[in-house]
Formats: sequence, C-alpha cells, structure tokens
Amino acid sequence: MTTRCYYIDTLNPYFNLATEEFLLKNMQDDIFMLWRGESSIVVGKHQNALAEINHAYVKQEELKVARRLSGGGTVFHDPGNINFTLIRNVENVEQLNYAMFLEDVKTALKGLGLDVYNSKRDDLLIEELKISGNAQHVHKKRVLHHGTLLFDSNLSRLKNALKVYLSRFEHKAVQSNRSKVGNISDFLKKPMSSEDFSDYMFTAIANLMPNPVISELNEEDKQIIEQLRKEKYNTWDWIYGYSPKYTYRNKHEESGFEFELKVRKGRVVNTRWYNLSVELAAKLNDAIDGTRHEIDDVTMAMKPLKSELNNELSEYKLSLESLIKMMF
Repeated sequence: MTTRCYYIDTLNPYFNLATEEFLLKNMQDDIFMLWRGESSIVVGKHQNALAEINHAYVKQEELKVARRLSGGGTVFHDPGNINFTLIRNVENVEQLNYAMFLEDVKTALKGLGLDVYNSKRDDLLIEELKISGNAQHVHKKRVLHHGTLLFDSNLSRLKNALKVYLSRFEHKAVQSNRSKVGNISDFLKKPMSSEDFSDYMFTAIANLMPNPVISELNEEDKQIIEQLRKEKYNTWDWIYGYSPKYTYRNKHEESGFEFELKVRKGRVVNTRWYNLSVELAAKLNDAIDGTRHEIDDVTMAMKPLKSELNNELSEYKLSLESLIKMMF
C-alpha cells in the first residue's frame, strides 16, 4: 500500500482541518500529513467549546477557535506547534492503538537525541512534561490519528487561552485533562528553528512510511477542501453550535446576585434571574431567547433593556456591562 505524504504550507486551521477530512474520506491510500496553524484553539468534536476557552482572552487576543473531527481534549495551536496526521486503512479497528501510530513519531524524535516516551493517556512526554497530545477518528475502515508537537509554542498564551471556570458549567460534554506541558526545543542538544524541525520531522517520518510518495493537493482538491472549510469548519454552527447542551450558572459573590442560562446548540433557550423583578426577568428572558451564547450577540440583545437593568443592578453594585462579563 502506498503512503501519500503531504507537507501543507497554509497556516489556516480551518482549511487544514478540512484537508484532514477530505483525505480521510476521499482517498484510498494511507496518508501522512504534516502541518502548522496560526494562533488558535482547537476543541474536540464532543466538547463544549465555550467551556474550554477563556472567552475574554480569546476575544482580546483575536485567537481563532476551531472544532476538529476527532474526540479528545482541547489543544492550542500556533506556528511553534507542529501537527501530524496519519490515516490508515484497517480490517479490524480494534487492532490499532495509539502506541502503534506514535511509534514512527517517537523514532523521529529520538533521532534528535530526545528521550521521549508514552504516558498512560497516550500523550508523548519528555521528563514528565507533555509535548504531544493525540486523538483519533474512525470513518468506515479508515482511522485518522493526529497529534500535536509543541516545539517552541507560546506556552503563556496556551495557559491563558485555556483558563476557564469549569464549575460554572453543567453538561455531559467531554472535558479536557490539563497537563504540565513543555517545548521540545528546550530539550534539544543543538538549537533548531521551528521550520528546520518541521522539515526534519516530515522527512524522518515519511521515510518510515510504507512506500512513501511525496504528494501535493491539486487545484480540484483545494477547491473541494475550500468548500468544506467554508460550509463546515469555519462556521459558528460547527464550532459552537455543535456543542452538547449545557447549563451555565454564575454568582456575584460580593452581592449574591445569581443567574442561570440553559443553552442548546449554542443558543440560549431559557434563563433564570434570581434577583431581578419578575417583570424585568421576563423581559430579559424574552430578549435573549434564541440568541447565540456569544458576547456580541448577547450584548446586542440586552441593549434595549440597559436603562431598566442598570437601575435594578445598581442595588448589587453591578451594571449591564459587568453582568455581560459574568455571562462568559
């Protein structure tokens, strides 16, 4: 069986995730793909996107948020993080495990003198620091396995982007396991740029593949992938609307002001405001009913009630602006 090897040069996370799905569902050969993405957060297929990210920080830093095809936890991408994708045809899915897919990646890393090993959660570690998180997706008799390789990623941004208050969410979505992470570059005996590391990993892993053929996406492929990016991966309905239903609660500890939002497919479907008058609570519920649980949309929906809300919220030393911040 031939293994098609793709070295993708675009940093657009939506296009790259769409490329994975295209290669999984439209090719017959095994696939090895190496790629990088601009600063973005990528959540697993079955996760609640809002519960995984620091919404205010993501908006402030203009980070992209994406959802991938596989399950598992949330990861942070930037140009210092190299991503690998392996797609294989199988007769029996149960025969394959994470360790089998990671063997060639480990071999390539060990070629740089790195003492890398598997964790119990199928991550790759160096000196107890996670340098690679992995996930899988099965389509018919093809398995997609992909993972990250933190080379010289901005770990401060990673930490801030994924800092959330999980106690505010009640849901059955898959939650991420936070791990101590490290950059591969810190363990190298000889310095390398992220570009040199990426080039090395592509060549080293490709050479370990059965019958490797260096391949490129043709124009027809790119058009199909671009359509998939546009209609699925870069849409709010996929990124946020696909999230499992959840209830969001928050309380202003100083004053005791408290509320609850019920969210389905990313949209607010019901609210409870424990400290507002019955009349204003009903107006507020009607105002944001069906609104996307997204800061700009919620702000716009609540704006007509600004005067009434500020009047009642003043008793709790709150304002409409501070209330909106509490909602995310």
